[in-house]
Amino acid sequence: MHRLDARGLLAVGRVISRRTSLAAMAGLATIALLAGCSGTSKLEPRTAVMLIESSPTSLDPRIGIDAQAEHIDELIFDPLVHKDAQFNVQPWVASSWETPNPLTYIFHLRHDVYFQNGKRLDAGDVKWTLDTMRNGTLLTAKGSAYAQIDHVDAPSPDTVVIHLKQPDASLLWNLSDGAMGIVPEGSGRDFGFHPIGSGPFRFVSQRPDRDVVLERNDHYWHTPPAIPMIRFSVVPDAITRALELEKGSADACVNCLTPDMVDSLAKRRNLVVASVPGTSLNYMAFNTQDPILKDVHVRQAIACAINRPLIIHSLWRDRARLAESLLPSNHWAWTGAVDHYPYDPAKAKALLNQAGWKPGKDGIRFHLSIKTSTDETARLLALILQEQLRAVGIDVQVRSFEFATFFADVTRGAFQMYTLRWEGGNEDPDIYRYAYTTAMFPPRGANRGRYSNPEVDKLIEEAGATPDQAVRRRDYTRVQQILAAELPTINLWYLDTVMVHSRRLGNIQLSPSGSFDFLKTATLASAATSGSK
Repeated sequence: MHRLDARGLLAVGRVISRRTSLAAMAGLATIALLAGCSGTSKLEPRTAVMLIESSPTSLDPRIGIDAQAEHIDELIFDPLVHKDAQFNVQPWVASSWETPNPLTYIFHLRHDVYFQNGKRLDAGDVKWTLDTMRNGTLLTAKGSAYAQIDHVDAPSPDTVVIHLKQPDASLLWNLSDGAMGIVPEGSGRDFGFHPIGSGPFRFVSQRPDRDVVLERNDHYWHTPPAIPMIRFSVVPDAITRALELEKGSADACVNCLTPDMVDSLAKRRNLVVASVPGTSLNYMAFNTQDPILKDVHVRQAIACAINRPLIIHSLWRDRARLAESLLPSNHWAWTGAVDHYPYDPAKAKALLNQAGWKPGKDGIRFHLSIKTSTDETARLLALILQEQLRAVGIDVQVRSFEFATFFADVTRGAFQMYTLRWEGGNEDPDIYRYAYTTAMFPPRGANRGRYSNPEVDKLIEEAGATPDQAVRRRDYTRVQQILAAELPTINLWYLDTVMVHSRRLGNIQLSPSGSFDFLKTATLASAATSGSK
């Protein structure tokens, strides 16, 4: 284990205190003061208030790929099949299926699933959902997940037949929750403004940058939720989110507070902190077409210059685990047999020298920029990275933007470096195709760094075309080894899923991915006494 030396701790401490902590400390001080105040805000008895960092980019499940969109869409829409706690695929809207040959999947639908407008969900809706993601009707990155589908038939209202061009081992996963939500046949490009699903909650309203309101679907075919209403309140600032929880203006916040704030709020009698080891992955991405960053030695040097154990300890308060792969460490395709980059500033300097980047009189070798959202923890991480890279002669400018602007820049390749998270999507090895193959440059996929390696493309194609898990593991092991050597991205750490919630929320069952699935089964104490249906 890497020793956390005193000099390193002081360096991170300086970043936290000098660069960003004045606001954070003021916020925490305000939290402490509020603890002594008797007044609290009144919550509506039938409405749970969830705090989220940004508005969902689209509530059309065929389009939205940001975490807020996917998490909320999972409450409004149903997938064809469902992932259980062990990441195995189980029946859902499809009560059963068979594969008479590797290129044909026949799904049999339940008869009791209805959209929230009263229309029965049938095979035509499934066909429409898949076709519109694939045929250019919509501009969506999600369509790439279904590239191996040749055509979809709906021979009867209860039967969907998917014909493949070639075997696709990830098809069922891409028809499950998080990846797919079934929309009514005829849903157009503006569907995200008035979404209609068949899930446990129905859409009520959305005010951009303010909130999204959902209402319980009392006619849900599965067990209806206990909570009558949910309001997702958009609060971009972490300090404000903490204050909203402290004063009783909100019920819950998942993975959206700094560890310092979590520790402070854990002392409040009106709040509870729940956590589970998570699968959400923090990563740092490079624009591999950038004149400086296209050199693998520069990327490797940056990896060696980052003191990940120190950041986990100091920034995350040990609520994270080191990551050497995009996949969770308990995944069947994960391997640790890859190149590792322990903190080694001397090696970082040697690699930069090897790449021809010698320090100038001011000690600086070259200048880079890192983009991030305005989220407090994301900005703080960027500032710590800035400090650590400066120690090896790399001057980094931190540029933070409101999330929609930041994500738009990332998608169109307008960056040198950025940090983000994978939430849920990295639980299936098909993520490698989506994030690293040459065919998946945006808008088709999430290869935002424009990384291209023909061997990686071939291995991922082979892995996706065989149902033999041993062969797939072999191919994905090699993919992980190549990516670890070439470093189009740096896998930083897996974050624990941490939720701060009010005591009136009960029966909380957190997902490792940090999704909002717990709202399907959670209870709201005041709802039981307010005449809820």
